[in-house]
Amino acid sequence: DVQLVESGGGSVQAGGSLRLSCAASGYTYNRNCMAWFRQAPGTEREVVAVISGDGDNTYYADSVKDRFTISRDGAKNTIYLQMDGLTPEDTGMYVCAARPCWSPDFGYWGQGTQVTVS
Repeated sequence: DVQLVESGGGSVQAGGSLRLSCAASGYTYNRNCMAWFRQAPGTEREVVAVISGDGDNTYYADSVKDRFTISRDGAKNTIYLQMDGLTPEDTGMYVCAARPCWSPDFGYWGQGTQVTVS
């Protein structure tokens, strides 16, 4: 079974930083594009950042550009989301997702980790 397990969420004051991790198992990790999504109460889920299978290409939502950094460690089968300059608008459930890079659909999802910025 494919498993994505997130960690690293928590509560932080505005201006602070957090680093989220997503440990992947059960599939060919480096052939999958990975992403972080987030959802705040009463809002739709939105993509935050995406990273290609080889890690060479990334995408960021405009709202997090220059503040968040997505990366991957092939040896650990883990992706990360370094979040700096956090604002209350960044509050939400952050969920890790994966898809084969040739597919438009993210078919694998983690359970999420909560980030609260006050």
